[in-house]
Amino acid sequence: MRAPELPRAALLQMIAGAAAISTTSLFVKWAHVGPTMSAFYRMAFGGLMLLVGLVALRQWRRVRLVELGWLVLPAVAFAADLMLWHRSILYVGPGVATLLGNFQVFLMALAGFALYREQLGRAFLGGVALAFVGLYLLVGLDWSAAGAQYQIGVVLGIVTGVSYAVYMLSTRHAQRGGHVRLAPAQLLCVTSLLCAAVLGVAAWIEGDSFAIPDAQSWQALLGLAFFGQVFGWVLLTRAMPQLPASLIGLLLLLQPALSFVFDVILFARPKRATDWLGLALSLLGIFIGSWRPGARKPAIETAGAAEPE
Repeated sequence: MRAPELPRAALLQMIAGAAAISTTSLFVKWAHVGPTMSAFYRMAFGGLMLLVGLVALRQWRRVRLVELGWLVLPAVAFAADLMLWHRSILYVGPGVATLLGNFQVFLMALAGFALYREQLGRAFLGGVALAFVGLYLLVGLDWSAAGAQYQIGVVLGIVTGVSYAVYMLSTRHAQRGGHVRLAPAQLLCVTSLLCAAVLGVAAWIEGDSFAIPDAQSWQALLGLAFFGQVFGWVLLTRAMPQLPASLIGLLLLLQPALSFVFDVILFARPKRATDWLGLALSLLGIFIGSWRPGARKPAIETAGAAEPE
């Protein structure tokens, strides 16, 4: 029997969405503002863009106070994720920082095992092993010679996955328990605006200036918000319900892969054969570790694998 043909439009949307999100780390690098401030403007501008779109399309509905309460924890976790990840980008570069953030798939799988008794299997252990061998080839071979800032950036990139896992798990719990019943686009909008509020407080505590210093920073921050928080996510959430989970996991790996390639091309990242081998092994390990045969995941949950960064 012939395999069912995949919807061409959904496939193209998935590829375009993953490619759009892969540019977010580049915009962080281009903006002449601190890491917390770039995260704040991503959430603030992105949330406002989504709000305008939802209102214009008459898809906005009243948000209950109890729903806002359930989204506070995800917003705080998302804010922590972005603060850590943006620092990692500045310390180790867009490519490695984005790859490190995607290691959250292993934390999500472990949380699923601990909380929901989801089975992991030998493939998961093999994926973990492959991913960490690849990571060692990328950042471990010259670890002793790397500067302290680079080492901190690697650690921050890995810890980013912890924050993102908390964000995804708390959002998933709020949805599954029926506490939050917002459509995906409105859920992203509300979470973005709550996250912007948290980041605004964090930036104020850090003593950051909210002034955007130049035209390049304006362009970078608007691009960060549009491509990372609006355009890419809208395409992903439209395409995901129409595609098998295994293909979704594979296509989402375009994000860290393209980020690494962009890092090499645009920021002259030193490249060695072991770097490319490490990247390939890490991506393969992440795919194997996140693949659940025969499953078709809801759009908002599967989106977590992309690291919305």
